[in-house]
Amino acid sequence: MRCPYCAHEDSQVKDSRPTEDGAAIRRRRQCEGCGARFTTFERIQLRDIIILKSDGRGEAFNRDKLAHAIGLACRKRAIEPVRIERLVSGIQRQLETSGESEVPSAKIGELAMEGLKGLDSVAYIRFASVYKDFTEAKDFQEFAGSIREVSGE
Repeated sequence: MRCPYCAHEDSQVKDSRPTEDGAAIRRRRQCEGCGARFTTFERIQLRDIIILKSDGRGEAFNRDKLAHAIGLACRKRAIEPVRIERLVSGIQRQLETSGESEVPSAKIGELAMEGLKGLDSVAYIRFASVYKDFTEAKDFQEFAGSIREVSGE
């Protein structure tokens, strides 16, 4: 593993343990060149997934991009990071076990919205505002109204 600080080729694993959700292995490493410590994560990848964008382009599934988008929606909310990580892992698992090697980006958006709906209603609306491209305040109002109808408030 290359050191992120000095780019030295070799590092030594100092500690390994599973993550809280058991979906990855967290490894603490130390660079043999500069002595710096850093953390890596090892995850299972069942298959390569290509995301089909709305303009027809395809790009490799990027877990970090999904985690970032969901993290932005959950920003400044009282949501534990482990719950966000579980949501991202769950979406990735669903994609990998679906049997499809090419997945429309809309499918990922729907899976994220479905997960956020059960996690936090504000994060759900934030994500939807970007995903559904809200352009006016009434878009928020209509969407929030539809949530109240579903939840019975």
